Amino acid sequence: MPHKLTKLHILLFILTVITTLFAGAMMRGVIPWQNPEKIYLGIPFSATLLTILMTHELSHYFVSRRHNVSVTLPYFIPAPSMIGTFGAIIKMRPPIYDKRSLIDIGSAGPLGGFVVAVAAVIIGLSYSEIIPVGKLPKEGFSLGSSLLFSFLAKLVLNIDMQRYDVVLHPVAFAGWIGLFVTSVNLLPLGQLDGGHIAYAVFGERQPLIARIVIGILIILGFTTWEGWIVWAPAPFSGV
Repeated sequence: MPHKLTKLHILLFILTVITTLFAGAMMRGVIPWQNPEKIYLGIPFSATLLTILMTHELSHYFVSRRHNVSVTLPYFIPAPSMIGTFGAIIKMRPPIYDKRSLIDIGSAGPLGGFVVAVAAVIIGLSYSEIIPVGKLPKEGFSLGSSLLFSFLAKLVLNIDMQRYDVVLHPVAFAGWIGLFVTSVNLLPLGQLDGGHIAYAVFGERQPLIARIVIGILIILGFTTWEGWIVWAPAPFSGV
């Protein structure tokens, strides 16, 4: 039977709302503990990010229930970080031996979160600021892009991405985070959703595939983006 909503679920969710509100407000130049009356400026970012995370985890939850797998409701993880959270998790009690169930449950979260993230990017881009390349404000920083994000930006804004930069609206930034987290979560490693899917498809060969992917990520960390070196071992502990 699925677990019920507990006081811990509620407490963690409230704390995550607060930390993401703080993060969103700070993106708008507000220092929440100095100007608490302006905390509402963090609502667009907080609400969008929490909706993406909630959709991801509830997609796992409802598909798990459909396959009669005992599962908890999502536990949100507040954090004093740039985005105010380390995400959310659910817990499943018994091992899942049926391949179809494992694939369905593993893929449901990324699919659900991806759809909401794309919608957030499209909506947020329409409210974002367009500036010439090289004119980013001093307090700004570059997030990097992707084929999908560049396509959406060109589709929504109808600009040459080689000549212009986009100062993302908080809703678009939350969508970007959703796309990034979804892509990382699909890596065939450890306890990530991609690791569960890979195990269902490849069985005992999954650890070998994971080690190959780890090696590729480390190489990419030295040749493209150093962040891959940080991400590479993070989900690897269970392999």
